[in-house]
Amino acid sequence: MKAVTVRTLHDMKREKRRFSCVTAYDASFARSAEAAGIETILIGDSLGMVLQGHSTTLPVTIADMSYHTRCVSRAVTLPMVIADMPFMSYASQPEAIGNAAELMRAGAHMVKLEGGAWLFDTVKALAERGVPVCSHLGLTPQSVNSFGGWIVQGRNPEDAERILADALGLQEAGASMLVLECVPRELASLITARLSIPVIGIGAGAATDAQVLVMHDLLGMNPRPPRFVRNFLSSGGSIQGALEAYSNAVREGSFPGPEHGFD
Repeated sequence: MKAVTVRTLHDMKREKRRFSCVTAYDASFARSAEAAGIETILIGDSLGMVLQGHSTTLPVTIADMSYHTRCVSRAVTLPMVIADMPFMSYASQPEAIGNAAELMRAGAHMVKLEGGAWLFDTVKALAERGVPVCSHLGLTPQSVNSFGGWIVQGRNPEDAERILADALGLQEAGASMLVLECVPRELASLITARLSIPVIGIGAGAATDAQVLVMHDLLGMNPRPPRFVRNFLSSGGSIQGALEAYSNAVREGSFPGPEHGFD
């Protein structure tokens, strides 16, 4: 595998070759992900829950994200490294530019932002300044309090139309990739077909161009795993085997199955 770039991922979408993404927060797990052939590594603000013990991602700071991005980026050379922009680190355009610069200097190849139309100008500003952006729609964890919990998004026609419009607008603004989380599989399929940029799904069915899981979830370490998770450690036999099984299952299209999505 050669070093993965934005062009690599866009070529894979065009050629209908699925790719995988997994969260990692330190050098050891990042090396294991690279050895498994996983194309993209996300330093997720999910570290607030799986590493720091919080109930949401909201307490995570840009300093936390910068530290863990450095840990991961020092360890790998082939996967694309994507860093989450944490809660309120992109509330204004100047904040977004400054904080994105910090994460890129820490070794990220791309930053991820949660939100739709209100971010069009920010995405455009970052893209114009050489910062590749992965947008995130659907169930955006930083908005969990606004949603009233961890609730599937886009089930009524108005919400589905808004998510589709946001996806198209973010692409037009310059986003290089999109994550769709916990949306009905039919909506995810429609958005994936309409966009020219790669779409990564989590709880969004099998029609997206790629899948992402939290490392600790796919290793069976979550006592209450979400519906969209499969425990790959139980069949993989080892951490390395689990990551390889996950990567192969995504590539071959055997994960996710119908039981991992929503109507």
